[in-house]
Amino acid sequence: MGKGKIKVQAENIFPIIKKFLYTDQEIFLRELVSNAVDATTKLKKLSSLGKFKGDLGELQIEVVVNKNDKTISIIDRGIGMSTDEVKQYINQVAFSGAEDFLKKYDDKNDKSGIIGHFGLGFYSAFMVADKVQIKTKSHISKEKACFWECDGSPEYTLKEIDKNDRGTEIILHISDDAKDYLEDSKISNLLTKYCKFLPVEIKFGTKTTKEKNDKGDDVDVVEDNIINNPNPAWTKSPKSLKSSDYKSFYKELYPYNFDDPLFNIHLNVDFPFELTGILYFPKINPGMDLNRQKIQLYCNQVFVTDSLEGVVPDFLALLQGVIDSPDIPLNVSRSALQTDSNVRKISSHISKKVSDRLSTMFKKDRPDFELKWKDMQIIVEYGMLSDEKFYDRSQDFALYRTVDDKFHTINEFIDLIKDTQKDKDGKTICLYTNNLDAQHIYVSKATDKNYNVLVLDSPIVAHLIQKLETKLDKVSFVRVDSDSIDNLIKKDEKIESILSDSDQKKLQKSIEKLLPAEGFSVSFDALSPSSPPIVITQSEFMRRMKEMSMTGGGPMMGMGNMPDSYNLIVNSNHKLINKITSLKGKSKTTLIKQIIDLGLLANNLLKGEGLTNYINNSFKNL
Repeated sequence: MGKGKIKVQAENIFPIIKKFLYTDQEIFLRELVSNAVDATTKLKKLSSLGKFKGDLGELQIEVVVNKNDKTISIIDRGIGMSTDEVKQYINQVAFSGAEDFLKKYDDKNDKSGIIGHFGLGFYSAFMVADKVQIKTKSHISKEKACFWECDGSPEYTLKEIDKNDRGTEIILHISDDAKDYLEDSKISNLLTKYCKFLPVEIKFGTKTTKEKNDKGDDVDVVEDNIINNPNPAWTKSPKSLKSSDYKSFYKELYPYNFDDPLFNIHLNVDFPFELTGILYFPKINPGMDLNRQKIQLYCNQVFVTDSLEGVVPDFLALLQGVIDSPDIPLNVSRSALQTDSNVRKISSHISKKVSDRLSTMFKKDRPDFELKWKDMQIIVEYGMLSDEKFYDRSQDFALYRTVDDKFHTINEFIDLIKDTQKDKDGKTICLYTNNLDAQHIYVSKATDKNYNVLVLDSPIVAHLIQKLETKLDKVSFVRVDSDSIDNLIKKDEKIESILSDSDQKKLQKSIEKLLPAEGFSVSFDALSPSSPPIVITQSEFMRRMKEMSMTGGGPMMGMGNMPDSYNLIVNSNHKLINKITSLKGKSKTTLIKQIIDLGLLANNLLKGEGLTNYINNSFKNL
């Protein structure tokens, strides 16, 4: 039997571990089970190299909760430790001041993996235990088994014991302030969260299932409760997996998501960094819990985090799945990512893999791609705005739908309209609507002139078309309700006004008196006699800047709070307008009010008392 002191520079090492290294108490189980997996993996490696000749036998890891004794045990049949190894790995915490400590966990060249990376995981046990014991026996037959015990102070006890099986048992004597960890449900949830895909079977108690016996009767069958899948889909070759395998794994990751994913992307990179994983494009719906269904980061199959800022491009935050990489730098507690060039490279690679997959899908089966486009659209468009390389790649597959439900790439659409929708300055005008129902009257006027109209109805449409205009040569986007149909695509033809300037000025005053107090200006335009008598429009530029401001960013921040402004355009060549100029008194006022109300109604601007009065007056005139 021996006694000694754990070799550390500072006497207060355990408070440091508790308060600084491991801010999340629950990770103690992850660390200890990971160590057990590491010990098991090492033994299998030695056996494969012929350096261990014994029988491997059952290599299961077991977690046992004893509520009466207030203990949690983690048991493995791995490589084990000799007395000297306990002294080396347990009693000597490798600290030599703050500088060396920082160097240790910031070593970017250490590719040994997360398990055993820092040599500090074992001490996380003291976050929940006021006493920790180790019973261990080395795989080397000549070595004696030993027992180690420590109460969280620098003092420990070490002695030889009898132990038949190789491997290690860690026994945590749970402190009173952590007794909730003695609940089976608590431990089960932690094992599922952190250890679900560890590469060695982990047993936690037993479970009872029903099976048919020879007589056809249901009988209870008790079997080991294995909480993990040691061979998850992302660790396998893509060639060995079928579509159904990917869907099954998706259900394993997100058991409460009842929709199948649209498609998946299998990541498998070994240079210049190691990266495996499977990403899914989910079918986005209002009921999705985006906080619980994120991409999960693993390191050597150990769950690390689902907060992947920097690792996954922001525009892919809605994707789901798994990423596993030993090359993503972590802090010592494995709970936070560090800024690193590899992180940027990985992010860039993921973006490229997504664009490559989308491009392949588009080329292979365009009709199917078009069916899925609505669910992918917002993700792709956000990527086009936030990632220049993704924007360039997206030109091969990003789609734009017209009002007749046909899909085009932007280059296809520009080629379609280049002859019919070019203005007097040689600029190609892409007409669009962001609300087909609300702007139907304007859309119908455009289609009557054989113009093609796009449906651009995503939340970030203002930002998107601003981006497109900066990238495309001599192309502008104009919403169908931003001007009269004759002026949407300005031509050289000039139409003379029938209405004189003096009549226009008089009529303008009469109209202004009947308009809402603020937000409207009146102008006259010599339009085609077949065009409506009045058109209410919003400036394309001002409305777009306001929309961009409201959805974040844009060149004119703060405009989102400005009131809407409208232009009432009077068609000076319409027969009804000319008729009004010949009227006087009440009949003139009534007719002006009627056409104003119709204009407001067409733009969903007639509300409240104004709408009520219009309806009542309409009934009276029936």
